[in-house]
Amino acid sequence: MVSKLSLFRANSLPFPVFSSYSALFIHKPYPKPKTLIFCVFSNNLSSTTVPYGPSLLKGKKPLVDDLRLTSIGRDRDAHRGKIGDLEESIEKGGLLNEDEFTRVFEISAIRVPAKDCFALENRLRGHLLNWPRIRNIARVPGDEIEEDVVKLLGRETEDEEEDSIVDSVDRRIRGKAEGDGERLSSVLHRDKLARTFNSTGYLKFRNLAKISRPKRKRKTEKATERKEKENGSRRNEMAVVEVVEDGGGAEDFEGLLGEGYGSRGRWRGSTRLLLLDEKYSGEQVQDLPEAIKVLFAEAKMTDVSLSFELVKCRVTLFYDYWPMIEILEAVLPKGMIVPSAFEMVGHIAHLNLRDEHLPYKRLIAKVVLDKNQPKIQTVVNKIDPIHNDFRTMQLEVLAGNHSLVTLVVENGLRFHVDLARVYWNSKLGTERQRLLLGFDQNDVVCDVFAGVGPIALAAARIVKRVYANDLNPHAVEFMEQNSVVNKLEKRIEIFNMDGRRFIKAMFSSEKGRKVTQVVMNLPKDAAESLDAFRGVYNDRQRDEGLSFPTIHVYGFSKAPDPEFDFHERIRIALSEVAVDVKMRKVRLVAPGKWMLCASFILPKSVAFSRKNLSYVD
Repeated sequence: MVSKLSLFRANSLPFPVFSSYSALFIHKPYPKPKTLIFCVFSNNLSSTTVPYGPSLLKGKKPLVDDLRLTSIGRDRDAHRGKIGDLEESIEKGGLLNEDEFTRVFEISAIRVPAKDCFALENRLRGHLLNWPRIRNIARVPGDEIEEDVVKLLGRETEDEEEDSIVDSVDRRIRGKAEGDGERLSSVLHRDKLARTFNSTGYLKFRNLAKISRPKRKRKTEKATERKEKENGSRRNEMAVVEVVEDGGGAEDFEGLLGEGYGSRGRWRGSTRLLLLDEKYSGEQVQDLPEAIKVLFAEAKMTDVSLSFELVKCRVTLFYDYWPMIEILEAVLPKGMIVPSAFEMVGHIAHLNLRDEHLPYKRLIAKVVLDKNQPKIQTVVNKIDPIHNDFRTMQLEVLAGNHSLVTLVVENGLRFHVDLARVYWNSKLGTERQRLLLGFDQNDVVCDVFAGVGPIALAAARIVKRVYANDLNPHAVEFMEQNSVVNKLEKRIEIFNMDGRRFIKAMFSSEKGRKVTQVVMNLPKDAAESLDAFRGVYNDRQRDEGLSFPTIHVYGFSKAPDPEFDFHERIRIALSEVAVDVKMRKVRLVAPGKWMLCASFILPKSVAFSRKNLSYVD
């Protein structure tokens, strides 16, 4: 019996072999010969896989003397230990050095003639660079030179070839024979004069035929454009592609063409760069895939071999390229949850930062503002939960301008909102739209807690009439303004009073007889306000043809069974057990806290209830 021992060499393993690794011997019950396999396993591999594409951890930092910190990955611990210095720099306005996020990547590229780049791009699909927001075709700086300059270089462009005899004859037939050195025939000569002179015998100058000329730019506009061009440095660019060339044997055209054209080598004509995938970085032509080798073989058989070559390129990615999440992961301490989501209210980004984020709040706000401009112009953070009756939030402006008055567009309507004085929640936009789908043109809607009117004004475009109310006088003021802006002021009637008092006043009047839908979107207190419906029709006869509206009430619940808990609260408020309620979860507001919507028809027993009500007007 022969046993074979198969072992891995230690230097061939992708990880070092230590005593902490567990060894497992597997003896296969096969017939002769038997094989003994030695397997090595590890539960604590330190190597981390870097995903495809650019990353702050993969790229190299440029050699710039004024950089104050070393790479993000190596000095993360030192950066974490300077929270106090970070806060001090934040207060002084020095939030973040954007040069710290500049990264350089070495890749390979194929330099091809400009006229062939798109055709070659289709042939090399799958082998070209596939980075987000980076084109795999790049221009070569200095290649685009005017024809007059090309003549000075002593070489004409490739497109200018000598015409054949057939082409020369064809040009003489069509009256374009001046270049051949032969005189035009009398017929062609008269035709040329007819095109050159007008009826009065004067030459036609195309510049004089222009009736309207472009306006001359003022000196201030020219100075502004020149300044913007000078200041339009890398900050306005996400990436820059440069060709890494050796200076040996190259001709210096800087004295002839100006700065930026030195040591460019022999003029090749207009060319483009086809950026190859990052896995081909540093490879030679013989190591590339066959699809690329075929292109080089074809180029040698044609005249384009001079402008068809494999070059090394340097791709520089600046701060504007990196997404918000990657920047925050780099600057925040390791292990901290990165705030990746925020609510947008017009031009305002509304953050809900945790306590661990507060030392870095202005740094986070700076990144959020930079990565979402110009859509976002102000970044705020909610300081305290909502405790007041007006549902206004205590907000702290962290970055951008300090204006909290903004314009929100929802469901095709425009709403002016001041977050310092009124309440607005953009996350409920989908829920509001779902609620509106249940209304029709025969409905009359009563919105008890309307706010600035997102539901009331949207419903006014659909239903017959809307009665909207809110306790906050500032919200009522904005709702009246929004109704005029959206040209709906004739279809809505606005009130400013307590919710319970509004319900009693509406259903005790003739207006309440036509109400078919009641919306109570105040999750904190709406369920308890349902007691206002008890006995709303006590002063009316049962046979008067009264309407019993459908009530949509919202509320919060932290119970293990939130739907049952909210249903019980509705029953208690109405003092009615037999209430057919359609319950639906809207969204999870916080861990263990649900927002729900309950819809039911007002029971007759509740509307004609004789129980005494104990609420204060």
